[in-house]
Amino acid sequence: MQTAVADITDEQILALVKENGQQERGFRLLLQKYQERLYWHIRHMVVEHEDANDVAQNCFIKVFRGIQRFEGKSSLYTWLYRIATNESITFLKKKKKRGADSLDDEALLLAERLKADVYFDGNDIQLALQKAIQLLPEKQRIVFQMRYFQEMSYQQISEILGTSVGGLKASYHHAVKKIERSLTETEG
Repeated sequence: MQTAVADITDEQILALVKENGQQERGFRLLLQKYQERLYWHIRHMVVEHEDANDVAQNCFIKVFRGIQRFEGKSSLYTWLYRIATNESITFLKKKKKRGADSLDDEALLLAERLKADVYFDGNDIQLALQKAIQLLPEKQRIVFQMRYFQEMSYQQISEILGTSVGGLKASYHHAVKKIERSLTETEG
């Protein structure tokens, strides 16, 4: 009888990945268990579908290359999210260097690209929210996305980003206030 991927523990996946002849099977199980969650984490950070696919692919290449050295000092989940977050940040920094002159230009460009994205089925309110999120400073944007969209606890975010829970709460609070202000200005 086949065990559901959700029932397979991270420890079982890691044991397979480190066992001779079972690495491919273990990595396939890891992908089945985490690929969709990591894709959406990345997608919320980079916004566009094609970019999220590219970043996710780079993320899983890094995971594949580094999993043998995973020491278990954090949970597998935390380690994967840290890689995905770092890959997303790296991607966004490279994109910013190539891209728009200002945050406002970048947010407007993003809104136009989202309207044209066949994978985005949002309305005007969701576009306004995405624009407001993109105008946030990087750390506030990342914390907001992890907390709001993925409903991560402050403790989980702290482990992934290596930041204090108190600092994260403050970043989230400031992000919410800025988004509320931006959305109110959009309405009025």
